[in-house]
Amino acid sequence: MTEKIWLSSPHMGGNELKYIHEAFEENWVAPLGPNVNEFEKELEKKLQSNVKVAALSAGTAALHLALIECGVEYGDEVICQSMTFSASANPIAYLGAVPVFVDSEKDTWNLCPNALEDAIKDSILKGKKPKAIIAVHLYGMPFKVEEVMYIADKYEIPVIEDAAEALGSTYKGKACGTFGKYGVLSFNGNKIITTSGGGALVCHNLEDKEKTVFLSTQARDNAPHYQHSQIGYNYRMSNISAGIGRGQMEVLDERVNARRSMHNFYVDLFEDIDSVNVFSEPNSDYFSNHWLSAIIIDSKMLRKTREDLRKEFLMVNIESRPLWKPMHLQPVFKDCKYFGSNISENLFEDGLCLPSGSNLNESHKERISKLIEGFFL
Repeated sequence: MTEKIWLSSPHMGGNELKYIHEAFEENWVAPLGPNVNEFEKELEKKLQSNVKVAALSAGTAALHLALIECGVEYGDEVICQSMTFSASANPIAYLGAVPVFVDSEKDTWNLCPNALEDAIKDSILKGKKPKAIIAVHLYGMPFKVEEVMYIADKYEIPVIEDAAEALGSTYKGKACGTFGKYGVLSFNGNKIITTSGGGALVCHNLEDKEKTVFLSTQARDNAPHYQHSQIGYNYRMSNISAGIGRGQMEVLDERVNARRSMHNFYVDLFEDIDSVNVFSEPNSDYFSNHWLSAIIIDSKMLRKTREDLRKEFLMVNIESRPLWKPMHLQPVFKDCKYFGSNISENLFEDGLCLPSGSNLNESHKERISKLIEGFFL
């Protein structure tokens, strides 16, 4: 069978084993140790803005703890971008809180500022001011930071940035994940860099980081015996996983450049195809890592759909995938409130994510080009 071209596969840099071997040699096989400490420092250096980073077992864990630290409790409302992966919304349900979903806008496919304010006003009118706003940098594209933060500040609601897909992305030169009260990073196997599984919570002061570490290590009180005054979680990143992360940090800039190069490849490939729009930055304020390159197909003009193209790719062992299905369309969240129009629904209906890995070579590109050129003839 022809080699499979994956949507976004792990890409090792070479030095990961060096840090893993050091952990074994020094017997640091635990959810703490030198690799964890150094990985956090390297992330802080990359993000700048004087942030503090707590390395955790998953981006979902980071989001869960961020909600807890924002004071979210049972019955509270939390606003969440509808067009995202379910991990953005699930931690709201973990706490027994209620997600309120908000539509996207057309420029960045992210949280619509107008619909966001409508949702806030509705909740306040009903005596239930939202406890937090989860805004996502979808596929590495920064959301409309100034508009969203202005509204959040106006109503004094903390923003949790879901930057799981956006390590290396910036808005006006400032790193995604550093604008909100908390930022969430992911190092899942398909992300820009990986620790096999893992994530981090970006905080703006040492106190918040220390609280995150405390909660992520079973909330053990400072006592000679095991004493717990509040509920904790087993969410700390292992020293082995952090060793992988240290090796990956050495090649982060290369990985971002490679993903952006794939995006440019698709821009060139579709340049003369009027029925396709490649998802790109709206202006120079936005710098996307282009974690995934995505397109919108005008099915009325083409008389073919994104599903037709996905199946064509599948037939020749190339992975592609529809855009995230909006959360307000998911059966598990069918009873939740939703504010906006049908932008995210239309994006889902017509959008497709294309192979975007940093390890794709010229042979892979030739196979992709050949299929696309044949499909759009």
